[in-house]
Amino acid sequence: MNIDILTEDQVAQLSHLISGSQNIVITCHRSPDGDAIGSSLGFAAYLWSLGKEVSIIVPDQFPDFLAWLPNTEKIIRYDKHKEKCDMLLKIADVVFCLDFNTLSRVEDMEPALRATKAPLVLIDHHLNPDVPAVLTVSQPGACSASELVFRIVWQLGGFEMQTKHFATPVYCGMMTDTGGFQFNSTKCEIYFIISQLLTKNIDKDKIYRNVYHNYSENRLRLMGYVMYEKLVYLKEYNASYYAITKEDQKRFNFVKGDAEGLVNIPQQIKGLKLSISMREDTDKENTIWISLRSVDDFPCNEMAAQFFNGGGHLNASGGRLNCTIEEAIEITKKAIESYADRLI
Repeated sequence: MNIDILTEDQVAQLSHLISGSQNIVITCHRSPDGDAIGSSLGFAAYLWSLGKEVSIIVPDQFPDFLAWLPNTEKIIRYDKHKEKCDMLLKIADVVFCLDFNTLSRVEDMEPALRATKAPLVLIDHHLNPDVPAVLTVSQPGACSASELVFRIVWQLGGFEMQTKHFATPVYCGMMTDTGGFQFNSTKCEIYFIISQLLTKNIDKDKIYRNVYHNYSENRLRLMGYVMYEKLVYLKEYNASYYAITKEDQKRFNFVKGDAEGLVNIPQQIKGLKLSISMREDTDKENTIWISLRSVDDFPCNEMAAQFFNGGGHLNASGGRLNCTIEEAIEITKKAIESYADRLI
């Protein structure tokens, strides 16, 4: 099966950039998820196998349920080690930007990333990339950035030398960005890639348990509370939404990652086409994080761009509002009503 995504010129350019670089930085978006961390760790494993000095810099904290992945202890948080990260970006020979399409997605790290003299390489699967990169590998049809990392390493001839330290995070990234292969994962190439990752002796069942069965008691109680007390089901629109406040998070001792996947649960309702979650940022005033999930051809990304200052994929998108939680609820209601003809 041919899974190549790079042109011959791109292969030559990327090979030249890697071979001519010793100090390499890999970075990803703010609030890194399974795909951001998985693709970063996987690509780092490949570069380490080539004898490169690789630094993985993330803008801020990643969820606890990803901490078991190999080499997470080598990840450096920009919000905790700004001076060190600024120095690493300053001396870098090349910087790989994974799983984001615009520099604003790294937020507080953006000035340092713009200031680096190193060439940027973008590897991403979101629409409309505008990172000032010397090489852009943009494949919106891919299920994840981790899928792209696999395809690139495969095309560069580096897969055979890889171990489970490469295969485990790449599989984890693909799995989490598709909701356990429930959406955006119907292409046969994805399962060919999985078959190849399995040759590296990964335990895909354990990976699933480590991600989805690795939460605290508080997370389970939060989930029950949200579904029973906070979920609003709009049967006439085949849609639902819920809002998690700062008070809710304090009540259930919320830690980063505890809301992961909750937005998928209402999709178990028969006939539901759209699920929207809202969550107040615990650190910033009037900042609401939005997640959207849909089925079939309902365009989450269009709604996210139009109403929530965001974007993403057809069936999985996100955004952010700068307002109160009450105002966010009203915006969400308006968004659902505006798309009524595509929901009913």
